[in-house]
Amino acid sequence: MHETEVLGLGLERKGEDMAERNVIWSDRKRTLFGLPLSFTKYTLTEDRLFVQTGFFTTVEDEVRLYRILDVKLTRTLGQKIFGVGTIQVCSADKSMADFEIVSVKNAAEVKERLSELVEKNRVEKRVINRESMFDNDGDSDDDDEDLH
Repeated sequence: MHETEVLGLGLERKGEDMAERNVIWSDRKRTLFGLPLSFTKYTLTEDRLFVQTGFFTTVEDEVRLYRILDVKLTRTLGQKIFGVGTIQVCSADKSMADFEIVSVKNAAEVKERLSELVEKNRVEKRVINRESMFDNDGDSDDDDEDLH
């Protein structure tokens, strides 16, 4: 990651600037030709992911990393040409259930780092993701008749 991407935001939040949040990665949503010409900023710390949007009215959402369930990288042809990609995030957070980290540089590296931090936080918080063992009609995968 580039150093300008790591500490380049200079945001303040109740006396807490980005350096105090232990920023691991930050970038802006990139638009035409892969240039960061938008008012959407993404910041990743050890335990949270922040999404700040807006110019006149700014809104900062955050999701705790242990609440993230799945991440997926997609890259269109245009994104490949300009070296950006979009990371789709599925989380258990009420306010940010499914969202995208749109058109960021080094998207594959960011996705891998995010995945590593999610797993680390889930282990530290002892969070277990229980995947459904039922198919669409409600039947379990196990056949109880076989046990008798």
